[in-house]
Order: sequence, then structure tokens, then C-alpha cells
Amino acid sequence: MNAFHFQALLRTASEHANFGRNESFLELCEEIIRNYGDDPQVLAKTSSLLTQYGFISDAKKCLQNALKISPNNKKFLLNLAHVELLIGNRVQFKVIANSLLKLYPNCLYTLSNLIHLFEYSDEISDEERLTLAKRWGISAIDAAGGPKDRPPFRNTKNLPLRIGYMSADFCQHTVGILIKEVLAKHDPTKFVIYAYSSGFVHDWITDEIKKYCQFIDVTSLSDYELANRITADQIDILVDLSGHTGGSRLAVCAYRPAPVIVCMLGYYATTGLEYIDATILDSWHITNSTLNQFVEPITLLKPIRWCFYPAFPAPLISQPPCTQRGYIAFASFNNTLKYNPAVFEVWSKILHAVPQSRLILKWRTFNDPEFKRKTIASFADFGIDASRIELRGPSFHMQMLEEYNDIDIALDPFPFSGGATSCEALYMGVPVITLPQERVVSRQTYAFLSSIGLSELIAKDQGDYINIAIQLAMDQKRLLEYRDNLRLQMLHSPLMNFKDFTSSLEFCLLKIYNQVSNK
Repeated sequence: MNAFHFQALLRTASEHANFGRNESFLELCEEIIRNYGDDPQVLAKTSSLLTQYGFISDAKKCLQNALKISPNNKKFLLNLAHVELLIGNRVQFKVIANSLLKLYPNCLYTLSNLIHLFEYSDEISDEERLTLAKRWGISAIDAAGGPKDRPPFRNTKNLPLRIGYMSADFCQHTVGILIKEVLAKHDPTKFVIYAYSSGFVHDWITDEIKKYCQFIDVTSLSDYELANRITADQIDILVDLSGHTGGSRLAVCAYRPAPVIVCMLGYYATTGLEYIDATILDSWHITNSTLNQFVEPITLLKPIRWCFYPAFPAPLISQPPCTQRGYIAFASFNNTLKYNPAVFEVWSKILHAVPQSRLILKWRTFNDPEFKRKTIASFADFGIDASRIELRGPSFHMQMLEEYNDIDIALDPFPFSGGATSCEALYMGVPVITLPQERVVSRQTYAFLSSIGLSELIAKDQGDYINIAIQLAMDQKRLLEYRDNLRLQMLHSPLMNFKDFTSSLEFCLLKIYNQVSNK
């Protein structure tokens, strides 16, 4: 294989996709496959590129061909499991997942990826999720050389605590944007801040973060080497921001490199590792059953575990489009991994009940013609004509925000609710209807709405969700009020108060540190 030529084709293909030149992008991917299709690694990399830009049907074919050449390759199988879940083939996803668990029962990489994907599948029980996370935790300790005692506490009397934030997302990512604001507001008399970056994307957010901490690129370090570095830096509290999401270095925590280890922000479930001293949530994200879903103790951050900060100056807000078009436009701009038949059924009932209404769905996977056809067919099964469904592919962030001016009401998926997507809709004056359930991932939008005083958009069950949507669609005055007031409400709420959020976080971290050190 001519590696230089292959990499050049990949880069050029990516450039075409970034500017929406999809035909040129696909032609280059086909050229790669024609020239190098007998190399399974090339097929896998091409598949990843196709997935990144939403062409999941072609990505699946690439992976299937790669597996013909290299059967049981764990990375290929994991990528195929991801693609099957994206396409909505939940049964096939479970088949591949079970196969992986038999082939690689103690592989940290395999287990961590499946733990993350399990959060998106409504076919997986809470017991299965917890069992898999515990398996990862035990395997991580074994991989680190067996059980470790808690390291000694540093004498910190009259000294600032050393906090080490660890993440793969110190960039233009929801976590990076949020943590940038937190680091800027940390009290330097109380804390010395380190950032351990395991991500490969460095951008303007990364540059901003570097201003407020000792920034260390750890992408080249093994887990053992990174643990030693954290210990050498005398970190008092290690804060993992990634959990089991992409690029995570969570396995480092199995070495116990710091006397106190905390998880927060970027993940929404248990890590499965008994060495974690606290997972930071808030009262809106937990229910009576939440404690049973976590290995770690839960500490509550008041009032909310998550703040919103717009990545870019947001566009001006228009009047609700229904005032001009004469019909209601519902929408969801969420990751299509969060959709399932129950969600489509509820949304279809809303469309039936609101005459002439439309539904706009937007995500990168709607670049894929086959997936678009499948989605239209799913709504047809519930009696919704294709003319009432509009499927939009990806766009630049500012254009995507502008598209909220095409929308009257946003519909939150369940059980995996929106995160930054819900905040952006609200910031653009669009009300979001949500249905919180038991898991943390189902309660994100619920927490946002609660923090800004919009409990009227929170449903008790599916029937209530439908009724809220119908009543709101009939109330043009309320839609106008949301359009005029929502952004200002957010700006004056805990959801966007980073000063108070950071103070509360500092109090919370000190509380955890003191509790653990005084045991």
C-alpha cells in the first residue's frame, strides 16, 4: 500500500465533506476502496471517515468487508456495533455486543466502548449496564497490577490544593467549552490547576484553557506513565471528565495516582471503579433508584451539575415561524443514536393531533440516503406521510443555530435526553418538551428546564408529553413569550451562572477531600 497516497486521499475526502461536497467525498472514498480494499485497516479507517460524516450504510459495508479479511478484530466489531446502533438495528447491535463480550471478556477497551454504547440502547437493562461497568472496574484493577492502597495525603495546611482535570475534550466540545469557563474562575489562592489532555484536537478552546492551568498533553503516555506523572505532580484531587466516552483515560484511576478521585461533567453513569471517591450530580439528576445504578458514592452539586455557555455568539431570534407559515414546526436536532420506536410513535401521535404540523430532524446521519428512507418508513408505519417529515444533514455550527428560527417547538428524545442540544434550542427561544425517567441520561433536559423555571414543559409520562405538545402548539401567545423571554431567563438562571457554579464546585471538591482525608 502507498501510505502517503492513502493518507492524502483521506485528507482530501475530509476537506470535501467539511464543505458539504458530499458527491466528491464519496467518490474519493470509493477510490480508496478500489485501490486499497484488500487492506482491512484501510477499510476500517475509511469506514470511520464515512461514519464521521454520516454515511453509515457505506461505513457498514466497509466494516463487513474488513471483517471478512480479519474476523473477530475487536475494533472492527466495535465500530460495526456502533454503526448498527446508529442505523437502528438494535437486535444486531446486541448480537455483536454479546459476541465481543465472549471474545474479549476482560479487554478494557472493548468493555469501555460497550458501556458507553449501552447507554444509548433502550434494549439494555439497568442491571446489564451495572454488571458490565463492574466487570470493567475489576478488569481495570487487574490490568493495573492488582488492588492499590490509597496514596498518602499531602500536608496541605496553608497551601492550595492541587486539582488535576483529566479529559480528551479540552477543545470545542461541550466539556471543553464549559470547563474553560470554570478554570477561568477558579480561586488561585485555594487551588493550583493541572489539565491532563488525552485528546488529539487542539483549537481555540484549547488555547484558552492553557491560559488558566498547567496544561499537559498526555496522548503519548501509557496509563502507567500517566499515573506516575499525576503522582509526581502531587495532585490532591484528580477529576475525570470523560468517564467511558471517547478518548477516556479512566483506566489511569485504577492505579490510584491521587489520594482523592472524582468523576463529573462529561459522563452520565457509573464508571464501575470502586476507587472513585465521588460522582458529582445534582438533585435533579437523581431518583430513588439512582444510588443503585452507581458503584461510586454520589455527591450533590447545588443547584446544578452542568452549566451552559454558547460556543459562538448566537444569531438573533426570529418570531415563531408558525406566525408566518400557518403551521407548527416541531423538531429535534439530537444525535440519532437517541431515537427509538417509542420516540417515533409518540412524535407521530403529536403530528396526528396537530393538523398540518411538520417534524424537522437534523443530524449528520441524514446525509445517508438509505437511513433517510428508513426513517421516513418508520414514521409511515405510524401513519405519517413523508411530506410532513423533513430530514436535514449537518451544517456549520452557526448555520445550525440559525435553523432554530425554523422551529416552533423542540421535542426531546427519551430515555436519552438532549444535553447541549436542548440548551441551544432554549437559548434560541425554542421551548423543549422533555420526559424524564430514572437514568441520569434521561434527566438532563429536565434539570435545565427546572433550573430556569419551566416546569410546564416537563412531562410525567408519554400521554402527558403528547398533551403538552398539543396544548403548546395551540397557544401562539405562549410561543411568542418563549421567543421573547427564554434567552434572558437562561442568562439570569443557575444554568448560565459560571461564577456561582465554580464556587459551588470548589465547595463540593473541598467537602469530598475533607470527608475522605478524615476517614
